[in-house]
Amino acid sequence: MLPTSHATRLLLLILQLIKLDKTLGNAHSLCLDLTIKSQSRPGQPWCEVQGSVDTKPFLHYDTDSNEVKPLGLLGKEVTATKAWTELSQTLAEVGQELRMMLPVLKPHKNKTRGPPTLQTELCCRREAERCTGASWQFSVDRHTALLLDAMNMKWTVISPGDTGIEEWENDQVLAEYFRKTSVGDCNHWFQEFLEHWEERLEPEPTAPTLLSSDNEQSTDLQLMAWVIPSIFVSLVLIGITIRNHRRSRTTQAPPPYVAPEHLGDLRSGESGTLGMKG
Repeated sequence: MLPTSHATRLLLLILQLIKLDKTLGNAHSLCLDLTIKSQSRPGQPWCEVQGSVDTKPFLHYDTDSNEVKPLGLLGKEVTATKAWTELSQTLAEVGQELRMMLPVLKPHKNKTRGPPTLQTELCCRREAERCTGASWQFSVDRHTALLLDAMNMKWTVISPGDTGIEEWENDQVLAEYFRKTSVGDCNHWFQEFLEHWEERLEPEPTAPTLLSSDNEQSTDLQLMAWVIPSIFVSLVLIGITIRNHRRSRTTQAPPPYVAPEHLGDLRSGESGTLGMKG
């Protein structure tokens, strides 16, 4: 049986492994990809949305039908939820909001003709039953121009291409609207959807492309830097303890062997010794 101190160390090791699995093994991301045009031909939508969870499509929306349609089993399982109704309403509002901003944008410098088209990706990420990331990615004519990490309200200009989209980072009201929609609304929908999806979704094998805050990335790195060495040291100590325990049992001197015919002599000697002491 292991000493109490080593049994405690083994228990801590098991708890560390459970914590590591819970932290790194159940991350999921929900993304909404919007394509918005300032002008569209008759019968063609000016806004289309494709929704996916862990890259698996689950909804489609366009302004021509003005209807959010479920895709696959993932979509069908959540159509009766309150979150689905709220999501349907918000998609129309977000599309209209972004369309109003198109007139101030110029086409990308590589586009030869026509008004600009805006592609927007809204993503939120949940891990260990909490929101760990929320971001927006804006592209003009399919050229990524601007990123927003909504967790810490940090803008990053990538390649504006003289479109004027870089001016958005100076609009605090717009940034707050994006933050509320991603960290608030998207995270709320995703939390409710996951109650229906948990058994169908596999944990993401790798970190998604979703932007996460510097604090979250730092926390994950610190956790890995602490847990992995602790596991290694604990395993080494447990191995050494087991080896030493086995050695002590094999090297312990056995009691001297006494032939059966001499047992009577030994008992007589012990009795005589006791009599002398008396």
